[in-house]
Amino acid sequence: MITGELKNKIDSLWDIFAAGGLVNPLDVIEQITYLMFIHDLDEADNLRAKESAMLGLSYQSMFADTVIINERPVDGKQLKWSVFRDFPAGKMYSVMQEAVFPFIKQLHGDKNSAYSKYMDDAIFKLPTPLLLSKVVATLDEIYNQMAQVHDSDIRGDVYEYLLSKISQSGRNGQFRTPRHIIKMMVALMQPKPDDIICDPACGTSGFLVAAGEYLKENHKEEIFFNRQKKDHYMNHMFHGYDMDRTMLRIGAMNMMTHGVDNPFIEYRDSLSDQNPDKEKYSLILANPPFKGSLDADTVSADLLKVCKTKKTELLFLALFLRMLKVGGRGAVIVPDGVLFGSSTAHKAIRKELVDGNRLEAVISMPSGVFKPYAGVSTGILIFTKTGHGGTDKVWFYDMTADGLSLDDKRTPTAENDIPDIIARFHSIQSLPLEGKVAAQPTDEVYNEEANPRTAKSFFVPKAEIVENGYDLSINKYKKTEYKAVEYAPTNQIMAELQELEAEIAKGLAELEGML
Repeated sequence: MITGELKNKIDSLWDIFAAGGLVNPLDVIEQITYLMFIHDLDEADNLRAKESAMLGLSYQSMFADTVIINERPVDGKQLKWSVFRDFPAGKMYSVMQEAVFPFIKQLHGDKNSAYSKYMDDAIFKLPTPLLLSKVVATLDEIYNQMAQVHDSDIRGDVYEYLLSKISQSGRNGQFRTPRHIIKMMVALMQPKPDDIICDPACGTSGFLVAAGEYLKENHKEEIFFNRQKKDHYMNHMFHGYDMDRTMLRIGAMNMMTHGVDNPFIEYRDSLSDQNPDKEKYSLILANPPFKGSLDADTVSADLLKVCKTKKTELLFLALFLRMLKVGGRGAVIVPDGVLFGSSTAHKAIRKELVDGNRLEAVISMPSGVFKPYAGVSTGILIFTKTGHGGTDKVWFYDMTADGLSLDDKRTPTAENDIPDIIARFHSIQSLPLEGKVAAQPTDEVYNEEANPRTAKSFFVPKAEIVENGYDLSINKYKKTEYKAVEYAPTNQIMAELQELEAEIAKGLAELEGML
């Protein structure tokens, strides 16, 4: 969570862009992302040079003595952030426009890579040397502030805060997924080094980045010291699709900045016939757009066979089941209406999850989770594709707190169900906890089978769900425990009121005597 001086610096950076004439939040974030990427390239190159020197290995810097930019030789040192930031504003601007920016556009040798595809039409939009000079100076101050915060996740927090500036829901109903919810879902699913992971509505690649970071934290030996698995991690593991090229560009840079060389991030309408993927992925993590406007003629016919509808949230669920391999798992966010909607299409997709596959969990989230961007109530569905059923009971959890207040301010609070959700979910699957959650000491032994319906979490047998028309809303099954409240007898309450009235009259009389 970004607070204090660091938050003020980021806000002032935003104000500098606005004063310079750039007011579209996506444009601002895109330009900041480019500059952060350029800054990080310099740092990463210096780090690799030091590591190579320590190991006695030779290292060829990407900022070699001479770099060819558009068939023109350029002094490579001028392209380093640590060098050009000290140039006068005019020279800095010309170096950025004529050398640095073309350099990062040609950086990835593979012309078919996600990075190359979405950098091809990238535009340097800062209009004046003075604006660039102010932005570079402020970004330096932000990096200095970040260095003083002893938190390995601070860079992610900064980027999260920048993305929070996209404060309005998009045309097709998409909005930013809070990073702590993304990390919770990744921790629930525990990605493995041989997984093939997809987000068919990836936006800025938040789920893919979090999955990559989880693997680096928990499976570092495998993905970095096993040549085959490292190649899989860098080039074949991560897949993301979206229909917004700006988001794809930010997503590709986001993945590259987080150390994934070549994710497969592509412009694609996932629900249309241009998406041929079937039984391809072992893990899907997604928050697909809700209430999107949709041309029914473009929707893939095999999705309409599962549920005939124009509602994107239902079609995406059908799509996830189609895209997963048998045995593949999904953790996806859906609006509450998906859980209890009474239309034929709503019931059909829930029936497919429960009868045709194995629905494992429904986690109900409070409506404040997506504030201040949206007040929609949502839930998380966790399922495994089997193609032939397998649901015998479903685990429900009633999340009431996520570590932040549920109003528009979203300030940190002590109440947080997320560690409990992760621990309980893994206990029912007999899985060991990994990562930071595992480090939290607990003596609690979970017995979810014995939990009553008044508890925060409990099981519901499949037969009861079927009997209720495949309703998956937690309120259908949760029981409220009413506690009797005893009040004092009426005559005692009246006596106390009369006593209070006498005290007030006495006080008024004393006050009157003082006048």
